[in-house]
Amino acid sequence: MTTALPLLRDIFGYEGFRPGQGEIVDAVTAGENVLAIMPTGGGKSLCFQIPALLRDGITVVISPLIALMRDQVRALQQVGVNAGALTSANTDEETAAVWDAIEAGELKLLYMAPERLASTATTETLRRIGVNLIAVDEAHCVSQWGHDFRPDYLRIGALRRALNVPLAAFTATADQETQAEIIEKLFDAETPRSFLRGFDRPNIHLAFAAKDNPRRQILEFAQARKGQSGIVYCGSRAKTEGLAAALRDSGHSACHYHAAMDPDERRLVETRFAREDGLIVVATVAFGMGIDKPDIRWVAHADLSKSIESYYQEIGRAGRDGAPAETLTLYGPEDIRLRRTQIDEGLAPADRRAADHARLNALLGLAEALKCRRQVLLAYFGEDAEECGNCDLCNTPVDTFDGTTAVRKALSAILRTEEFYGSGHLIDILTGNATNRVKEKRHDDLSVFGCGKEYPKPQWQAIFRQMMGRDLVRPDPERHGALRMTEPAIAILRGENSILLRKDTIRSAQRRPAVKMLINEEDAPLLSALKAKRRALAEAQKVPAYVIFPDRTLIEMAEKRPNDLDDMARISGVGAKKLERYGAAFLEVITGEAKTLHPARRKLAGRGSAELYDALLEVQARLQHGECGTLKPLSCSAAILAKIAQLRTDDESSLNRLLGERRAERFARAFLDVLRGAG
Repeated sequence: MTTALPLLRDIFGYEGFRPGQGEIVDAVTAGENVLAIMPTGGGKSLCFQIPALLRDGITVVISPLIALMRDQVRALQQVGVNAGALTSANTDEETAAVWDAIEAGELKLLYMAPERLASTATTETLRRIGVNLIAVDEAHCVSQWGHDFRPDYLRIGALRRALNVPLAAFTATADQETQAEIIEKLFDAETPRSFLRGFDRPNIHLAFAAKDNPRRQILEFAQARKGQSGIVYCGSRAKTEGLAAALRDSGHSACHYHAAMDPDERRLVETRFAREDGLIVVATVAFGMGIDKPDIRWVAHADLSKSIESYYQEIGRAGRDGAPAETLTLYGPEDIRLRRTQIDEGLAPADRRAADHARLNALLGLAEALKCRRQVLLAYFGEDAEECGNCDLCNTPVDTFDGTTAVRKALSAILRTEEFYGSGHLIDILTGNATNRVKEKRHDDLSVFGCGKEYPKPQWQAIFRQMMGRDLVRPDPERHGALRMTEPAIAILRGENSILLRKDTIRSAQRRPAVKMLINEEDAPLLSALKAKRRALAEAQKVPAYVIFPDRTLIEMAEKRPNDLDDMARISGVGAKKLERYGAAFLEVITGEAKTLHPARRKLAGRGSAELYDALLEVQARLQHGECGTLKPLSCSAAILAKIAQLRTDDESSLNRLLGERRAERFARAFLDVLRGAG
């Protein structure tokens, strides 16, 4: 840790590690095999980037997406770290630059996609260039039955054995089953040092709502957050295009994204989203891993995700900067039917289909929760939590009622119609609505006809939705979605179990106040000016804006208003290289005037040696013409003063050697007084 902290401060501009980061950095640096499960936005990248700088040789980083690799490489280069990527998107010049850095022994991090491991020459190349650590990002991609499976991830274990080097695997999404797969496939079932930093993202507000004109619900949600970057996930490609157009018609900056688009069009959307403030992307899950934008303020689901892991990963793209973020997930019976059908009609073996139904059940349980959603979500991942106060159910507790009788009536109707009908027909029977179809099937003669008149149709729709959400009934794909009972339903039908239901009906989501301001009103104009400067620099360099500085760094600048480069160096996220590159430009925005420093002095900004340098400079100015003030002017170079300030030596002979005979005669004694006083 003692060697890692100076790198964290000087290169990345942070005063200390987040909880748990330091232990992981120490373990990876020491060459241990590591599996780290950390929440999205928890600082996984630093946990292998800093060890890469502390260890000899090259660290190869296996990452699933080219866009993610390129952004991470650019961010590292911005802070002065020699990193490169070998991808199919490289220009010849970029590839040549990477190999030049490797041959010169200067490259520290080499990013590559798992597909490159399919070439047998890759392993020999990595051995030849001195790779001594493998870091695996998004390690859950190795899970063959996971939602992001990448077949080439299965080659990583063989690479580790061939190179005989330690491996550090990182992911934000891994239940117990996936963790076991990662250990088996990447570590040959040898247990690595494991770090579970928790799954909670307390800054993200969780909310679900039953569908009632989903387009209107999404438009209302986006309107309350106008000008903020957001993602809307949809279940179909056509819906992404239609909803993006509707958002544009409502005055938003929005575009769509799905797998059927031309690759160049997809890259354009990715680039726009990274660089533009306030853009909304309406996408299928193809817009997934690799989204590294830290200031996404909200994520909405126009359709239900396919599993609780998918949901967790998708909402995790919001609020990576730690500032407040919001989510809204819309769902309805059609979502449940679709997801069940996709599982039942899939090619997976029976045990895998059962596991997928269980994962969907967990998500539906979250959707139909009666208490704090965060407690329900974290319980799935094996964590206990207090009521969070940051979800819709904590903000507005739901009214519940004993739904046992209502559910038994619904199950009786299903049983007496031989599990051959969907909820619409069953509700007609229960409410006594003698439609032509009810009469044709003679279901108006059933004992259950009209037995549920105490509830109107919308309430029965909510009851059936909750029954599907609790996995009491499932749509049968062989009977065109007709509802059939599951084992737990039998116990309720027999009177052996009771059930508590929500008193809700299908209605639009409540419009809670949006998180509009992350900064005081008086600081907002300065923040806008800082963002404009950042945007101009980012466009000139063709990099995402957050690669220059993330929002939280600009917010701190606007709040603290540094007066000089020493103050600027104390802003979180301003490391030495970024201070050198951008400090003066942003300081000019804040103070309204350009302030220049000698480069040697600028490199000391924010450190204790900076004050020492200034004191030495002051002494030199006083003695420039000697004690008597009449001698020929004499001075030291800025580089020499900086070296003395950094060394802090109070040894007279060492100081004399640094100064040389003439300068030592004039300045040594006074400099020693300053140095000894500083000690």
